[in-house]
Amino acid sequence: MTAVTALATARRVTRRFGDFAAVEDVALEIGAGEVVGLLGANGAGKTTLIRMLLGLLAVSSGSVELFGGAPSRATRRRLGYVPQGLGVWSDLTVGENVRFFAAAFGADVRRAAMPAGLAEVWDQLAGEIGLGRRRQLAFACALAHAPELLVLDEPTSGVDPLARARLWDDVREHADRGTGVLVTTHYLEEAHQCDRLIIMAAGRVVARGTLAEVIGDTRTVRVRAASWQRAFDALSEAGLLVTLTGREIRVAASSVAQLAEILDAAGVPAELDEVPASLEETMSTLRD
Repeated sequence: MTAVTALATARRVTRRFGDFAAVEDVALEIGAGEVVGLLGANGAGKTTLIRMLLGLLAVSSGSVELFGGAPSRATRRRLGYVPQGLGVWSDLTVGENVRFFAAAFGADVRRAAMPAGLAEVWDQLAGEIGLGRRRQLAFACALAHAPELLVLDEPTSGVDPLARARLWDDVREHADRGTGVLVTTHYLEEAHQCDRLIIMAAGRVVARGTLAEVIGDTRTVRVRAASWQRAFDALSEAGLLVTLTGREIRVAASSVAQLAEILDAAGVPAELDEVPASLEETMSTLRD
């Protein structure tokens, strides 16, 4: 991978709340022009890590840097941030929200420069527009001052697939212009939009790299049976990680021999073979 300029860095960062380690010994780096995806289940520590990186939460140990220095008012002026709660005011109009954020960073924006979806509701209260447009508004506010780094915490949560695709088009467009992006998401299919992934579980990083590197040589077992429902029930009752795609059964963290024994005992004829795992299946096998 070509060397990139580090816009944000975390070095062996830990954050404790009493005896509980919400984030433990985590390192990351975001470079100019790249999209880094931060993935993990709820409670994995993603938002806590972001808040430390932005200087909104003190680290218990380790260090963080923004643009080569400690997080400060000056360095935060160079980034755009969309929190999970969106951070827009529902009792202000769309235009007032955008102008407020722009003015806070010494910038100026005009209605004509906004995406059509926002320009159409420019004079409506933000609390009266749909969730998709509110997320679009939060994104526009974060970009109002042309930041060098974008930090997006679940930016597409609750948005329909078309709106999600449009938001990702915007993310990629800004990355192509040199903006660094750190984004958390629970939609695993969005991992394909990222240049690199950092997978967290129980406050720790359990995998990192490109999508292909994270999946690596992880395999899953594919089960095809005429009595697919009986096969599914038998494997589920055995406590295995079973998913169903159409009538095809997939079982992660298992082996052909193990499944064959279970299905034989249940009297269910089936064809079994190993195939490359999906990201979701790979993540289900990762442990702290």
